[in-house]
Amino acid sequence: RSRGLGDVYKRQPLVLMNSFKTHADTLKALADMPKTTDPLCFVQNKFPKITQADFSPASWPNNPELEWNPPGHGDIYIALYASGLLEKLLAQGIDYAFISNSDNLGATLDPSLLGYFADLELPFMMEVARRTPADRKGGHIARHKDGRIILREIAQCPEDEIDAFQDIRRYAYFNTNNIWVNLSQLYALIEQKGALKLPIIMNPKTVDPRNQSSPLVYQVETAMGSAISLFKQAAVTQISNERFFPVKKCNDLMAIQSDCYQTTPDFSVQKTPARQLDRLQISLDPAFFGNIDMYNARFSQGVPSLMECASLEIKGDVFFEGNVVIKGRAVIKNQSNTPAVVKQGTVIENDLLL
Repeated sequence: RSRGLGDVYKRQPLVLMNSFKTHADTLKALADMPKTTDPLCFVQNKFPKITQADFSPASWPNNPELEWNPPGHGDIYIALYASGLLEKLLAQGIDYAFISNSDNLGATLDPSLLGYFADLELPFMMEVARRTPADRKGGHIARHKDGRIILREIAQCPEDEIDAFQDIRRYAYFNTNNIWVNLSQLYALIEQKGALKLPIIMNPKTVDPRNQSSPLVYQVETAMGSAISLFKQAAVTQISNERFFPVKKCNDLMAIQSDCYQTTPDFSVQKTPARQLDRLQISLDPAFFGNIDMYNARFSQGVPSLMECASLEIKGDVFFEGNVVIKGRAVIKNQSNTPAVVKQGTVIENDLLL
């Protein structure tokens, strides 16, 4: 704490938690990057998938690796402790950690938030944002009757409370999964309790995600934001939407790759100042844009200009050539069973049937 925030910000280690599925790919990607300071990597635990029919561990001899799943990002605290990395960071004089999902392109280490967190000597702080109608099914922040702040996910909500859960006026804030943690207090909590008991989330899936006819299973997971209830003096702070740019689906990727957004010199993502419209809504047909290979093939010459686009929906198999411009609220629909192509330089201002 004696160091200035400028010094703290300069050379702090990047730590990556990988799953058993992503660890090798992460190491390969890092090997291909210019060498500066190697990030610290550790692997989270894994949990057996549970058969929905009888709650037994799933069996899938065709690919035994698919019998296991990463137990969600709530595993980060115990995995960090069990790997020895938590103790190592503390020994190096690192008091605080900023944790975020790697798909949130707006999550940068903000020195002002770090200073706020440190000055108040908080054990745990969650960055939250205002819920919009698009966020009504996402987890929200609430206060328990004993005064603790809690995170509640829709999977934990009784059926008769779903309407209240989705009322964005009653529950006005959602968890961005940008989290600040006092590492010494985290270490003390784990030493005291032996394990962190976080609410269990049962995600219904098929044992083979690419085979919808494979057996139905539950993936047992926990969420890292739910640890807020374990710290008596935990806090939340409202952030601007500039710190929350998650890219979870190809819909999100198209928006970020378009001219509606730009990268700043400090590598954060922000809305292009020239864009006057509100949040861009994109819906891509999952049958043809559902994975990254399909998406890249259909936008091989770049995504269209969406600077003046309010919403876009693409139905059917559509390929795009370069320098396409889409404006207003547009629906592009391929009515045939063969691929359609939007030609070079096309300007689309209304619905387009192909």
